[in-house]
Amino acid sequence: MAIPKEELLKRFAGGQRAALSKIITLVENHATSFPDVLDELYPRTGKAYRIGITGPPGAGKSTLVSSLVQTIRTTEKTVGVIAVDPSSPFTGGALLGDRIRMQDIGTDPGVFVRSMATRGSLGGLAEAAGDVADVMDAFGKDVVITETVGVGQCELDIAEACYTTVVVIVPESGDAVQDMKAGLMEIADILVINKSDRDGAEQIARQTRAMFELRDERNGWDPPVILTVAFKGDGIPELYGHIEKHRQFLAESGLLEKHRQSNVEATIKAIVESDLHSKTWNEATLDRLEALVGDVMVGKVTPRQASGVILKMIEGP
Repeated sequence: MAIPKEELLKRFAGGQRAALSKIITLVENHATSFPDVLDELYPRTGKAYRIGITGPPGAGKSTLVSSLVQTIRTTEKTVGVIAVDPSSPFTGGALLGDRIRMQDIGTDPGVFVRSMATRGSLGGLAEAAGDVADVMDAFGKDVVITETVGVGQCELDIAEACYTTVVVIVPESGDAVQDMKAGLMEIADILVINKSDRDGAEQIARQTRAMFELRDERNGWDPPVILTVAFKGDGIPELYGHIEKHRQFLAESGLLEKHRQSNVEATIKAIVESDLHSKTWNEATLDRLEALVGDVMVGKVTPRQASGVILKMIEGP
């Protein structure tokens, strides 16, 4: 039996983890009530510090997040973790390896871990992850960490929604650094070379430090390169120290407030675009689209002319 919205929000305000989980499910499933629930919760947001952890598969991001959370918890701060899992494009089933690797923190009452499956598509995932981060923020989490599946458009979007972005690579990534250069240069506030007990760690550290030196400091911030062995906890306190330094830098420079403003603007745009998309493609326009595709294929109209027909349907008489 569904819990009435008012009761659900009451339980959420009372700190019940089950209510937090239920509201996140509403967000993920785009339930009819989820916009109203988010509107109710939004005034409580703005206090959590948001950290993005991204990098190629196999870099040990989940283990690093687990170790990082344990370090943060020594400061008595509460933490929310959003772990984006790759999933089958056919079955929609997530691998959910993140939950297994984060068992050490999953039983901590001050930590809440939520996996989100991509279901074979990154479309809309950044928006959903941002909404879930808002929910965790409203619940009172001091820090919200979003761990993403790799370095792509979705990760760039989520990085924009986080205040500090940590890019994680491994020593074997050396040959791929040049290919990743644009992405690393653009989004990395901190670069971590994990599994640094392997050969080549110092070499790739020198390469990436040199790469960062060739670019202008981002608004005065010089991204550090940190060596870690996450499963041992090596380098994790240093990583958290640099995250705190970056947080302080953003706050003192005024960039944190600007980042939040930019995030709000991006959120508004995303909601408008999503709503317009939903309103545009209804049963009538989809039926007309099918007919227009046939007309284009036989040369009766051009794609641009067909688009004009759809736009006139949307605009009305």
